Amino acid sequence: MSVVFPFSAIVGQDEMKMSILIAAVDPSVGGVLVFGDRGTGKSTAIRALAALLPKMRAVVGCAYNCDPEAPDSGLCAACRDARATQASLKSRQTPVPVVDLPLGATEDRVIGALDLESALTRGEKAFEPGLLARAHRGFLYIDEANLLEDHLVDALLDVAASGQNVVEREGLSVRHPARFVLVGSGNPEEGELRPQLLDRFGLSVEVKTPEDLETRMTVVRRRDEFERDPEAFVAKWKRKDGKIRRQLESAKANLRDVTVPDATLERAAQLCMALGTDGLRGELTLIRAARALAALEGDDSVGDTHLKRIAAPALRHRLRRNPLDDAGSTTRVERAVEELFGA
Repeated sequence: MSVVFPFSAIVGQDEMKMSILIAAVDPSVGGVLVFGDRGTGKSTAIRALAALLPKMRAVVGCAYNCDPEAPDSGLCAACRDARATQASLKSRQTPVPVVDLPLGATEDRVIGALDLESALTRGEKAFEPGLLARAHRGFLYIDEANLLEDHLVDALLDVAASGQNVVEREGLSVRHPARFVLVGSGNPEEGELRPQLLDRFGLSVEVKTPEDLETRMTVVRRRDEFERDPEAFVAKWKRKDGKIRRQLESAKANLRDVTVPDATLERAAQLCMALGTDGLRGELTLIRAARALAALEGDDSVGDTHLKRIAAPALRHRLRRNPLDDAGSTTRVERAVEELFGA
């Protein structure tokens, strides 16, 4: 396994780091879209987070990494059948998967297809799981998400909405769990993302090339140090990464205990109404993300401070274009936050 750049050593990009930590604490937030300049640490941050996460328990021999403690509805067919005949499912610890979805991937490679080897050698109709199966309970990372082909976008939308992958082809009928944190990145200069897929991302982050000299020097210095001796660099940042790991574990354990007062719900609804967001997904994402942020910071309840910090990532990609206001979406959100919450 290759050595991964430490998460705690990433310089700046605070909004991006906060957003992917929130998605790791509460996958129901809906994933993260990171748009910005090339070479700003987008893919580095995703892989660094995955290396930071504690290992998960999975059923031994399961192609989908099923959770042995999950209810029957969250298991694949093989694990359901095994549970019916065994007192408990045998499990093992395995790293949280991070699966790359390449732009040139075929639909069969993504959703799965007929196992040709079994069909030709034994005459059996067997299913060969795809990338969505490998990503179950982990992260599905799409670099250049705005360049993804339409038929793959449609497949992802179906699975993201249901949490299950259904394959009906070549006489096969397979249904398996496919719940993952969807993480996309891209450069807006190379094309826009389809609105249907854009809406499926819970949080949208804008990253920019650092403009101050000291930050740029620090980025280059750390990257160069990592490339010259990866093991030593990782050891140097091990304690800080460990602190973030413990923070994540505590946040996941305490998430359900974090309360959301009615006053906070009212504030969230007022903000979304002021911005004119479509539907109620904006409020839901805003509350879920703010609750995860509160859990990360060890707070017992969600307040205005959490809403203010997460408002831009949760809402900037849900705004309608306003022909009478040429300000960018981030500026519009910040302006609405200031009017509602004050300076």
